[in-house]
Amino acid sequence: MEATCELIADCGFWGLSMQDVADRCGLTVPGLLHYVGSKVGLLVAVLEHRDREDAKALRVHLGVDEEHVPDEWSDGGPEGVDLRRLCAATMRRNAGQPEIVRLFAVLAVESLNPGHPAHDYFAARQARVVSSFAALAKQLTDRPELLARQIVSMMDGVQLQWLRDPGTIDLVQEWEAAAEALFGRL
Repeated sequence: MEATCELIADCGFWGLSMQDVADRCGLTVPGLLHYVGSKVGLLVAVLEHRDREDAKALRVHLGVDEEHVPDEWSDGGPEGVDLRRLCAATMRRNAGQPEIVRLFAVLAVESLNPGHPAHDYFAARQARVVSSFAALAKQLTDRPELLARQIVSMMDGVQLQWLRDPGTIDLVQEWEAAAEALFGRL
């Protein structure tokens, strides 16, 4: 999974070669296909792996155990965690995994094409994130969906700037400044 994540982050799904993945893993292409079935199967495995790893890392940043955080964006987020805290923990987690964030950014953009195999995954994920954030935002505003979309947009934008210039942009500090603009006015 790690080798595939690195390769997709470097060249995207369309530029991914099963031969390159097999070579990095010390396998033949037929051996790799035995485990994943196809290139699309490999992409699905990468996305599922990313979701599991992200959820584990988020639990650590929130200081809660597995039972309290089934996944990152479930029905309003983890019990007892407010929206601002969830967003801050997410950004702290992401600051420690730039390759995964880059993988996500590359795939998210590629999957804007309805023909991309991850198109439905990213559309559903965005809907879950906005819905979860909106559920938490109901305590803050009478326009929770709007705030949820603004937060997602701000998080994505700050992360893209950080990925472009990680040497001069501190993702956590940038997010805290953005969060103050978003939440401070509430």
